Amino acid sequence: MSEPSTTVSRLQAHGLMLRRRGRTVVDAVSLDLPARSAVALVGPNGAGKSTLLSLLAGLLAPHAGRVLLDGVDLAGLPVARRAQAVGYMPQHFEPHWDVRVDELVAMRLDGQAAALDAAAVLHQAGLAAFAARRWSTLSGGEQARALLATVLATDPPVLLADEPGAALDVRHRLALVQSLAARGRERLVVVAMHDLDLAFQHFERVVVLDQGRVALDGGAALLHAPALDAVFGVRFERVPVPPHTLLRAHRLQEDGHAD
Repeated sequence: MSEPSTTVSRLQAHGLMLRRRGRTVVDAVSLDLPARSAVALVGPNGAGKSTLLSLLAGLLAPHAGRVLLDGVDLAGLPVARRAQAVGYMPQHFEPHWDVRVDELVAMRLDGQAAALDAAAVLHQAGLAAFAARRWSTLSGGEQARALLATVLATDPPVLLADEPGAALDVRHRLALVQSLAARGRERLVVVAMHDLDLAFQHFERVVVLDQGRVALDGGAALLHAPALDAVFGVRFERVPVPPHTLLRAHRLQEDGHAD
């Protein structure tokens, strides 16, 4: 089988809209996501990032629009097929039972034609020492690392991750971001995150959400877009740190608008 093209669409969103309690959380979002790409999804709190990821994963049904996986409507696919194709890492996860880490991975591998077992998956992820640990005994950062290893155990062609580094220390967060961005060279990876510097430094494409809509969508050039300041309601200072440019929010915009 030939390698998937970087330009052929793997996941497409067409006019997605979802309302909650009378408020439109995701509003007319359309995205074309290729088979190989590292995409960062950023935006202020409440912009709709988590909800959009849940829609792309098929965990929520939109009030309007649809999601296509390899050209097929995601809503019409069997749950097992969706789970095999789309790996989803939520921001918060609590299993129904206080399982061991190796049991959690084994459940993910169950019924899959995988060459690895739970022990091998955890060894490759550098988590072999956690195999017999109960979920409740892990720190937030350890849970995040174990959950990611579980989601990636079957090597899904699509990975959707919601703030995967939020509970990690600086070293592990950087390592995680770098590994996810590198995965985008072979698979589709979409990561919702807050750290704009990490997003622009490591991801080839950044999608900026604002009030449920796509405000900006592009590469590193977006760093210099005045609209970025408007979305976050601050004035960013662009600090050159070759080969990168860092953002420093040095004051709020007056009345929520650029001055």
